Amino acid sequence: MSRFGDLVRGNSAPTPAPAPAPVVEPVVEEPAVEELVEEPAAEEEEVVYESDVSLHDMTKKELEEYGRTVGIELDRRRSKDSLVQELEDYLASDS
Repeated sequence: MSRFGDLVRGNSAPTPAPAPAPVVEPVVEEPAVEELVEEPAAEEEEVVYESDVSLHDMTKKELEEYGRTVGIELDRRRSKDSLVQELEDYLASDS
């Protein structure tokens, strides 16, 4: 007979219970000594405007990024000379 026929008639041998799943213990790593030492809270970095920054050596993208750090938004669609002049005027009036 087939296995199905045996199951229907109740002639099957009891199937063994499945083995329990192994218990996996979590891995706990000890922190290194350097990690135990708390570092002082990072202080807010003060922005320093350098007067010796060569604006003429910067690209238009660098001029735009530098302008943002000093508090002015520049339009890269304008000429590089125009951007440099605008930055110089802004920095002179800010001082």
